[in-house]
Amino acid sequence: MRSRHHTITAVFDGVYVALLTNLLLVLGCLPLVTLAFTTDAARSWPLYTLAAPLCAPGLCAVFAVMSAYSAGDSDGVLRTYCRAWRATARPATLWTGAAMAALVVLAVDARAAWGHRVGALALPVLTTLIVLTVATTLLGLVTVAERPGAPLREVARASVYLAVRRWYLTATSLLVLALLAQILAARPAIALGLCAAPLLYVVWANSRFTLRAALDPPTTAPQRT
Repeated sequence: MRSRHHTITAVFDGVYVALLTNLLLVLGCLPLVTLAFTTDAARSWPLYTLAAPLCAPGLCAVFAVMSAYSAGDSDGVLRTYCRAWRATARPATLWTGAAMAALVVLAVDARAAWGHRVGALALPVLTTLIVLTVATTLLGLVTVAERPGAPLREVARASVYLAVRRWYLTATSLLVLALLAQILAARPAIALGLCAAPLLYVVWANSRFTLRAALDPPTTAPQRT
Protein backbone atom coordinates (compact mmCIF):
# COMPACT_ATOMS: atom_id res chain seq x y z
CA MET A 1 0.00 0.00 0.00
CA ARG A 2 2.85 2.38 0.84
CA SER A 3 4.53 1.59 -2.47
CA ARG A 4 1.35 2.45 -4.33
CA HIS A 5 1.09 5.74 -2.45
CA HIS A 6 4.68 6.64 -3.38
CA THR A 7 3.98 5.79 -7.02
CA ILE A 8 0.90 8.01 -7.16
CA THR A 9 2.79 10.83 -5.44
CA ALA A 10 5.67 10.52 -7.92
CA VAL A 11 3.25 10.64 -10.86
CA PHE A 12 1.55 13.79 -9.55
CA ASP A 13 4.91 15.39 -8.82
CA GLY A 14 6.07 14.62 -12.36
CA VAL A 15 2.90 16.09 -13.88
CA TYR A 16 3.22 19.21 -11.71
CA VAL A 17 6.87 19.72 -12.66
CA ALA A 18 6.08 19.19 -16.35
CA LEU A 19 3.18 21.67 -16.43
CA LEU A 20 5.07 24.31 -14.46
CA THR A 21 8.14 23.79 -16.64
CA ASN A 22 6.02 24.33 -19.74
CA LEU A 23 4.74 27.60 -18.29
CA LEU A 24 8.23 28.78 -17.38
CA LEU A 25 9.48 27.79 -20.85
CA VAL A 26 6.80 29.95 -22.48
CA LEU A 27 7.66 32.89 -20.22
CA GLY A 28 11.40 32.48 -20.75
CA CYS A 29 11.01 32.19 -24.52
CA LEU A 30 8.28 34.80 -24.82
CA PRO A 31 10.00 36.76 -27.64
CA LEU A 32 10.12 33.66 -29.87
CA VAL A 33 6.61 32.55 -28.84
CA THR A 34 5.26 35.99 -29.71
CA LEU A 35 6.98 35.94 -33.09
CA ALA A 36 5.69 32.42 -33.80
CA PHE A 37 2.08 33.54 -33.29
CA THR A 38 2.29 36.93 -35.01
CA THR A 39 4.72 36.65 -37.93
CA ASP A 40 5.67 34.44 -40.84
CA ALA A 41 8.87 32.57 -40.00
CA ALA A 42 10.06 32.49 -43.63
CA ARG A 43 9.83 36.27 -43.99
CA SER A 44 10.72 37.28 -40.42
CA TRP A 45 13.79 35.12 -39.90
CA PRO A 46 15.98 38.15 -38.96
CA LEU A 47 13.67 38.78 -36.00
CA TYR A 48 13.92 35.14 -34.97
CA THR A 49 17.69 35.39 -35.17
CA LEU A 50 17.71 38.42 -32.89
CA ALA A 51 15.19 36.95 -30.45
CA ALA A 52 16.83 33.54 -30.03
CA PRO A 53 19.73 34.73 -27.83
CA LEU A 54 17.24 36.48 -25.53
CA CYS A 55 15.46 33.17 -24.98
CA ALA A 56 18.59 31.10 -24.37
CA PRO A 57 18.74 31.74 -20.59
CA GLY A 58 15.16 30.53 -20.26
CA LEU A 59 15.97 27.29 -22.04
CA CYS A 60 19.09 26.80 -19.92
CA ALA A 61 16.99 27.37 -16.80
CA VAL A 62 14.53 24.73 -17.99
CA PHE A 63 17.42 22.30 -18.45
CA ALA A 64 18.57 23.14 -14.92
CA VAL A 65 15.08 22.32 -13.59
CA MET A 66 15.20 18.98 -15.38
CA SER A 67 18.63 18.27 -13.94
CA ALA A 68 17.44 19.10 -10.43
CA TYR A 69 14.32 16.97 -10.83
CA SER A 70 16.36 14.04 -12.14
CA ALA A 71 18.71 14.34 -9.15
CA GLY A 72 15.82 14.47 -6.70
CA ASP A 73 16.50 18.06 -5.65
CA SER A 74 13.53 19.40 -3.66
CA ASP A 75 14.54 23.08 -3.81
CA GLY A 76 11.46 23.97 -5.85
CA VAL A 77 10.92 24.39 -9.58
CA LEU A 78 10.46 28.16 -9.54
CA ARG A 79 13.43 28.79 -7.27
CA THR A 80 15.68 26.51 -9.34
CA TYR A 81 14.53 28.19 -12.56
CA CYS A 82 15.16 31.73 -11.30
CA ARG A 83 18.56 30.86 -9.86
CA ALA A 84 19.64 29.13 -13.08
CA TRP A 85 18.32 31.98 -15.24
CA ARG A 86 20.42 34.51 -13.37
CA ALA A 87 23.51 32.30 -13.47
CA THR A 88 23.27 31.48 -17.18
CA ALA A 89 21.95 34.78 -18.57
CA ARG A 90 25.27 36.13 -19.85
CA PRO A 91 26.98 32.93 -21.11
CA ALA A 92 23.81 31.53 -22.68
CA THR A 93 23.08 34.79 -24.49
CA LEU A 94 26.64 35.09 -25.80
CA TRP A 95 26.75 31.44 -26.81
CA THR A 96 23.47 31.55 -28.71
CA GLY A 97 24.28 34.91 -30.27
CA ALA A 98 27.50 33.50 -31.71
CA ALA A 99 25.64 30.42 -32.94
CA MET A 100 22.97 32.53 -34.64
CA ALA A 101 25.63 34.61 -36.37
CA ALA A 102 27.29 31.44 -37.67
CA LEU A 103 23.96 30.04 -38.87
CA VAL A 104 23.11 33.25 -40.70
CA VAL A 105 26.46 33.21 -42.51
CA LEU A 106 26.05 29.55 -43.47
CA ALA A 107 22.45 30.04 -44.60
CA VAL A 108 23.36 33.07 -46.74
CA ASP A 109 26.19 31.12 -48.34
CA ALA A 110 23.85 28.20 -49.04
CA ARG A 111 21.29 30.53 -50.59
CA ALA A 112 23.97 32.10 -52.78
CA ALA A 113 25.22 28.69 -53.93
CA TRP A 114 21.72 27.39 -54.70
CA GLY A 115 21.15 26.93 -58.42
CA HIS A 116 24.80 27.36 -59.36
CA ARG A 117 27.30 24.76 -60.43
CA VAL A 118 29.37 25.29 -57.30
CA GLY A 119 26.31 24.37 -55.24
CA ALA A 120 26.76 20.68 -56.05
CA LEU A 121 29.92 20.74 -53.94
CA ALA A 122 29.18 23.55 -51.50
CA LEU A 123 25.61 22.72 -50.44
CA PRO A 124 26.35 19.32 -48.83
CA VAL A 125 29.22 20.87 -46.90
CA LEU A 126 27.17 23.87 -45.82
CA THR A 127 24.24 21.68 -44.81
CA THR A 128 26.52 19.51 -42.70
CA LEU A 129 27.97 22.61 -41.03
CA ILE A 130 24.48 23.95 -40.29
CA VAL A 131 23.41 20.68 -38.66
CA LEU A 132 26.66 20.52 -36.70
CA THR A 133 26.19 24.13 -35.55
CA VAL A 134 22.66 23.39 -34.31
CA ALA A 135 23.84 20.26 -32.49
CA THR A 136 26.80 22.10 -30.97
CA THR A 137 24.54 24.93 -29.83
CA LEU A 138 22.20 22.49 -28.10
CA LEU A 139 25.01 20.67 -26.31
CA GLY A 140 26.53 24.00 -25.34
CA LEU A 141 23.28 25.16 -23.74
CA VAL A 142 23.08 21.94 -21.72
CA THR A 143 26.70 22.45 -20.66
CA VAL A 144 26.06 26.07 -19.65
CA ALA A 145 23.04 24.94 -17.63
CA GLU A 146 25.25 22.48 -15.74
CA ARG A 147 28.40 24.63 -15.57
CA PRO A 148 27.49 28.34 -15.93
CA GLY A 149 31.03 29.46 -15.20
CA ALA A 150 32.72 27.27 -17.80
CA PRO A 151 34.74 29.20 -20.44
CA LEU A 152 32.77 29.30 -23.69
CA ARG A 153 35.86 28.28 -25.67
CA GLU A 154 36.05 25.05 -23.68
CA VAL A 155 32.29 24.60 -24.04
CA ALA A 156 32.60 24.92 -27.83
CA ARG A 157 35.51 22.50 -28.02
CA ALA A 158 33.78 19.81 -25.95
CA SER A 159 30.41 20.28 -27.68
CA VAL A 160 31.78 19.99 -31.22
CA TYR A 161 33.92 16.98 -30.36
CA LEU A 162 31.19 15.05 -28.55
CA ALA A 163 28.49 15.96 -31.09
CA VAL A 164 30.57 14.31 -33.79
CA ARG A 165 31.89 11.43 -31.70
CA ARG A 166 28.42 10.45 -30.48
CA TRP A 167 26.62 11.32 -33.68
CA TYR A 168 23.86 8.78 -33.09
CA LEU A 169 22.87 10.53 -29.86
CA THR A 170 23.12 13.89 -31.62
CA ALA A 171 20.82 12.64 -34.38
CA THR A 172 18.30 11.42 -31.80
CA SER A 173 18.19 14.80 -30.06
CA LEU A 174 17.73 16.63 -33.36
CA LEU A 175 14.92 14.27 -34.40
CA VAL A 176 13.10 14.90 -31.11
CA LEU A 177 13.52 18.65 -31.60
CA ALA A 178 12.16 18.31 -35.13
CA LEU A 179 9.15 16.43 -33.75
CA LEU A 180 8.54 19.21 -31.22
CA ALA A 181 8.79 21.81 -34.01
CA GLN A 182 6.22 19.91 -36.09
CA ILE A 183 3.80 19.69 -33.18
CA LEU A 184 4.36 23.38 -32.46
CA ALA A 185 3.57 24.29 -36.05
CA ALA A 186 0.42 22.13 -36.16
CA ARG A 187 -0.89 22.47 -32.59
CA PRO A 188 0.85 25.30 -30.73
CA ALA A 189 -1.31 25.06 -27.60
CA ILE A 190 -0.73 21.32 -27.23
CA ALA A 191 2.98 21.68 -27.92
CA LEU A 192 3.54 24.45 -25.38
CA GLY A 193 1.05 23.21 -22.83
CA LEU A 194 1.72 19.47 -22.80
CA CYS A 195 4.45 18.20 -25.12
CA ALA A 196 7.33 20.64 -24.65
CA ALA A 197 8.57 19.50 -21.23
CA PRO A 198 8.51 15.72 -21.90
CA LEU A 199 10.20 16.06 -25.28
CA LEU A 200 12.77 18.54 -23.99
CA TYR A 201 13.45 16.20 -21.10
CA VAL A 202 14.34 13.49 -23.63
CA VAL A 203 16.62 15.99 -25.41
CA TRP A 204 18.21 17.07 -22.13
CA ALA A 205 18.78 13.50 -20.90
CA ASN A 206 20.23 12.46 -24.23
CA SER A 207 22.49 15.51 -24.38
CA ARG A 208 23.52 15.07 -20.76
CA PHE A 209 24.57 11.50 -21.51
CA THR A 210 26.49 12.73 -24.57
CA LEU A 211 28.34 15.25 -22.40
CA ARG A 212 29.04 12.82 -19.58
CA ALA A 213 32.74 12.58 -20.43
CA ALA A 214 33.08 16.38 -20.17
CA LEU A 215 30.76 17.07 -17.24
CA ASP A 216 31.64 14.01 -15.15
CA PRO A 217 35.31 13.29 -15.82
CA PRO A 218 36.53 10.05 -14.23
CA THR A 219 38.41 10.47 -11.00
CA THR A 220 41.69 8.64 -10.67
CA ALA A 221 42.19 6.78 -7.44
CA PRO A 222 45.31 7.71 -5.51
CA GLN A 223 48.15 5.28 -6.04
CA ARG A 224 49.45 3.35 -3.11
CA THR A 225 53.07 3.80 -2.25
